[in-house]
Amino acid sequence: MGIDRRGLVVAGICGAAALAGGTVTLTGCTSKAGSPSPSPTGSGSPSGGESAPASTGVTETSRPTVSPSSSGPSGTALPSVTRWSPSPNDIQPAVKLRAVRLIEALGNWTPADPDPRSRASKAGYRANLVSQADGLLPAAGSAALQVLEAQYGGILADSASVLVVCRQWTPAGPTGGITVDVRLTSSQPVWTVTALHPSQPGPASHSLSAAARAVLASDAITLPPAGHADVASDQVHDTALEALLTLSRRYRLELSVVRSGHPIDVFGTNRPSDHPRGRAFDVWRIDGHAVVDPATPHSLVDGFMRAAAAAGSYNVGGPRLLSGGAGNQFFSDDTHHDHVHVGFTS
Repeated sequence: MGIDRRGLVVAGICGAAALAGGTVTLTGCTSKAGSPSPSPTGSGSPSGGESAPASTGVTETSRPTVSPSSSGPSGTALPSVTRWSPSPNDIQPAVKLRAVRLIEALGNWTPADPDPRSRASKAGYRANLVSQADGLLPAAGSAALQVLEAQYGGILADSASVLVVCRQWTPAGPTGGITVDVRLTSSQPVWTVTALHPSQPGPASHSLSAAARAVLASDAITLPPAGHADVASDQVHDTALEALLTLSRRYRLELSVVRSGHPIDVFGTNRPSDHPRGRAFDVWRIDGHAVVDPATPHSLVDGFMRAAAAAGSYNVGGPRLLSGGAGNQFFSDDTHHDHVHVGFTS
């Protein structure tokens, strides 16, 4: 069973992932591949925000090999999946990796290791976090989970929100996928995961706007699983969707977050984020180039940010602070080093 690009956002996956002898083996990789989550703080570090400490490198306490059964009663094979790895250009890559490894440990299992509390403990995390892992633990004898992207919902000196975007399969077939807002606090020798806030997009609507239907049908727009469900639930404003369609006529866009799975408030503040209100989207890859990749031309990302402003966004954030714009139309901070935020007033 192959991994379909359209809803998968896995174009950056690398490394060897073997499906042989009835097993799926996760191996290393060197490049990235309805109500909002009930989290107390939200959408990234404050605009013009606080700096995070310099990266100390990537430290892992566990790199488990996952070998789920390859087929169920119907003979459906689980897909090959790979471990996600941060970019060396990421802010605090070890923080992202700490969040991702927990989600991978919880979402991948075999008949020989069905207990999620045991998997969390063996990977170096608190077992009681399992009680917050709704959506990652379908009733099945085995499962395969692919992390598609991990971006910051916020990064401060002593706390962080990492939005882990993933898709999952069981022997019965695909379960869809979710985005998990993983909260962490600074500690030694590694950061501590304190909470999980899975996305809750809501049910699909039977009556979608023309803009929503066009976004869902577009070959130039790749939505993450939770983001696809957000649009299909008719809880994303047409102003955002129409701007997305306008931008897709010029760029191929891969989104990381739309509405659900994002912190409710701008991280580190009590200001409501535009994401849970269906008035923003985040783009992590433009024309096949990851925003965080140092090889991505600045002109591509900066040009996209200016195009987003021209399409009606009042609040465009990215890895560099651009000149011009109306008021504080452009902003940059450590949180937006890995993606472009595009927000709207209505």
